[in-house]
Amino acid sequence: MRCAANCKNRIKKKPPMKTKHARFDTLVARYYPTVYSFASRLTDDPREAVLLTHDAFNSTRKQLRSRRDEVALVTILLNAVIRAGLAAA
Repeated sequence: MRCAANCKNRIKKKPPMKTKHARFDTLVARYYPTVYSFASRLTDDPREAVLLTHDAFNSTRKQLRSRRDEVALVTILLNAVIRAGLAAA
């Protein structure tokens, strides 16, 4: 019983670490308007633009683990929109 009280005091809480989800959420928050705008101009259809943007971010999420360069991630996003737009046309 005595250890239980002392052990609580000995355990230090670690500061929260950035997770993959937090990094992805930051990427979406920063680039969603730009990617959506690009998709909207490509399709001239707001609903289709939302779908293309969503698909682009989903495909980028898989590649986020291995990429650190932000420019490369944005290039992947825009290429995903272009590919999906061409496939839909």
